[in-house]
Amino acid sequence: MGSTVEDERSRLEVGLLQDGDDKLYTGDGSVDLHGNPVLKSNTGKWRACPFILSTECCERLAYYGIATNLVSYLTHKLHEGNVAAARNVTTWQGTCYLTPLIGAVLADAYWGRYWTIATFSTIYFIGMCTLTLSASVPALRPVDCVGSLCPPATSAQYSVFFFGLYLIALGTGGIKPCVSSFGADQFDDTDPRERMKKGSFFNWFYFSINIGALISSSLLVWVQDNAGWGLGFGIPALFMGLAIGSFFSGTPIYRFQKPGGSPITRVCQVVVASFRKWNVKLPEDSSLLFEVGENGSAIEGSRKLEHTDELKCLDKAAVLSEAEIKSGDYYNPWRLCTVTQVEELKILIRMFPIWATGIAFSAVYAQMSTMFVEQGMMMDTTIGSFTIPPASLSSFDVISVIFWVPVYDRVIVPIARRFTGKERGFSELQRMGIGLFISVLCMSAAAIVEIVRLRMAHDLGLDDKEVAVPLSILWQIPQYFLLGAAEVCTFVGQLEFFYDQSPDAMRSFCSAFSLLTTALGNYLSSFILTLVTYFTTRGGSAGWIPDNLNEGHLDCFFWLLAGLSFMNMLVYIVCAKKYKQKKAS
Repeated sequence: MGSTVEDERSRLEVGLLQDGDDKLYTGDGSVDLHGNPVLKSNTGKWRACPFILSTECCERLAYYGIATNLVSYLTHKLHEGNVAAARNVTTWQGTCYLTPLIGAVLADAYWGRYWTIATFSTIYFIGMCTLTLSASVPALRPVDCVGSLCPPATSAQYSVFFFGLYLIALGTGGIKPCVSSFGADQFDDTDPRERMKKGSFFNWFYFSINIGALISSSLLVWVQDNAGWGLGFGIPALFMGLAIGSFFSGTPIYRFQKPGGSPITRVCQVVVASFRKWNVKLPEDSSLLFEVGENGSAIEGSRKLEHTDELKCLDKAAVLSEAEIKSGDYYNPWRLCTVTQVEELKILIRMFPIWATGIAFSAVYAQMSTMFVEQGMMMDTTIGSFTIPPASLSSFDVISVIFWVPVYDRVIVPIARRFTGKERGFSELQRMGIGLFISVLCMSAAAIVEIVRLRMAHDLGLDDKEVAVPLSILWQIPQYFLLGAAEVCTFVGQLEFFYDQSPDAMRSFCSAFSLLTTALGNYLSSFILTLVTYFTTRGGSAGWIPDNLNEGHLDCFFWLLAGLSFMNMLVYIVCAKKYKQKKAS
């Protein structure tokens, strides 16, 4: 899906390769920590990636150590109901994917990705320690239930817990949009060999995420359920400290990209300048539009972008007026913008429909830590004498990702390359489309399991009893495995797409833009839960998702999400076919 210009892009970028002694240095404008050009031989590439991948692995272990079993902590320790707990989890997770907009703007405009990661990692670590204290100090947590009597948490206990939780959400804001982009920065875009390796980096980056998630969803969930939540939150805090140490260890061999100024400011300048020149006539020859004459771009850390013919109303921002020509005043970006600056905004607009279709997929993904867990709580969690914590079933999602990443990178890509001729096998758009289709199958599988579970509850007369049905929780494995396969296609495809297609000086911002789909997907999940609860409980009905799922219809909720996912996939196909690739000169 989607037309590609990879061959043309390769020819353009090969032309940027340096001649003579300049081959010693990178051609994408990367520098060392002190702002000096960096040697290609002893910096970046896979030499620097182990530090970044281990940082991401430890940070994700810390994050999922909180997120995976959070719904259990809220229901069993803070004594919240199923809907309230699910809503709190999805709202927090949504916030974790909303704050990256803050970190991205700081990284692209002022601090650079390195110092943004360093600063927000410290905030993250403080939040982890606060959360550990809230679960360890008796005065900061509610007393345990006595029979059916469960005293609610006090305002102070809620405040300390959610303060730590949302400090973590803020901390993720400087890490999520920057780490993947910072890792990709270690590969020179103007070197075809390094550019091909960058595609593998995104696969292994997502692989490292899921190694951390696997440990969290298995060992840490068991520790939390059996050894206590103080230790269960303390171990993730320790790993967050290790993540910070790993990141700083690679400093001497990192490649850094200079911040190019606020992307939001540049976008606003194009809008204002084009509005001011609304009545100006566009030249028939696009080469007459304003652009700096030097080899480099007027935007720090960015290559020039070639002019495109769509959204011509924005081109007026780059039209030289007679007054500007006479005065020679070309330095007010609120009146006159370069072609590259105008094309940055055009790229964001072109990416928007693709971005929007990621929201429904993220709503499906949010069910793994909410409704999948609550469904598992009402199933048989024992295998012999061993009890499986329902939240630990998410480890099968992680196992699926760990299985599919190397299979995709080492098997599927070489085979697909023979048929498509693309250096990465499938285009990013094709890869995301495959993931959206698999997500429909995932929700259908979850609905079928719930139908079987409810039928068994009815046959055994358990409709009005809040007890687990004797159906093994292992029947949930297919839905987790399908979700993992969908992740490998959709989320990794998004990482590649929003890095490759973004303007050079907006890469952190566009990565945060892609992560925003996860935030909105979680909020969408909360919104759907609220609507479903409102409409299905009218007239005194128990609704689809009551506290006792045996008298509900969780299967209908899963079918609803499957239907939304299918409609979303159809919209995506139309948008992907119309998408036009970025052209950097």
